[in-house]
Amino acid sequence: MSRAAAIGGAGAAAAWSVPALAPIAAPVAAAIGVPRRLDRGDAVAVTFDDGPHPEGTPAVLEALSRAGAKATFFLVGEQVERTGSLASEIAAAGHGIAIHGYRHRNQLRLPPGAVDADCARAETVIAEATLTRPSAYRPAYGIFSWPGLVAVRRRGWTPLLWSRWGRDWRRSATPESIAAGVTSGLGGGDVLLLHDADTYSAPGSHTRTAAAMPRVLEEIERLGLETVAL
Repeated sequence: MSRAAAIGGAGAAAAWSVPALAPIAAPVAAAIGVPRRLDRGDAVAVTFDDGPHPEGTPAVLEALSRAGAKATFFLVGEQVERTGSLASEIAAAGHGIAIHGYRHRNQLRLPPGAVDADCARAETVIAEATLTRPSAYRPAYGIFSWPGLVAVRRRGWTPLLWSRWGRDWRRSATPESIAAGVTSGLGGGDVLLLHDADTYSAPGSHTRTAAAMPRVLEEIERLGLETVAL
């Protein structure tokens, strides 16, 4: 391979990967039109990825109920199928229902047709289980591909990332570190990323997230912010 071809290939690979930078680079997210924040100064969105989970989801729902708070759950279709009525319980409690895919896979590793098929299957499964039509989408790992963005927008969904995260999927995470990560410098418009499942992360991580929730919700209340479901 010539040097020019190698450089061209590297450039194409870099361009293909640009959307993957959006979760950690606000300018990239803005450039590709993927919001990381709400357009409200008086509210925050507490969001959970990767569920439902038979232990983590009920624990999180209980914490939200005690605080009178609303959240949004980005559900994985295969987990909806595995956990019976949990998805419908989330919806019945008045929380937002959103899509995290049918399977938890990195879009950059999938051909365009596979991303589109995953979106279609997730929409069917989640809509049937919750009797809602979700309109927000977040990809696994927060990583979009260009075809993924096209597939999402073709369905009229809003792609949404986050502005604060608790890094609660890590083995080293604690309730204290999770709460600090999502509330330090918290302000109106923030979108908080948490996980109510450990299916794709460190075993038992959902227990630490659930333990962190009272502190997170207390801080949101102390700041006079409303929690809104998307």
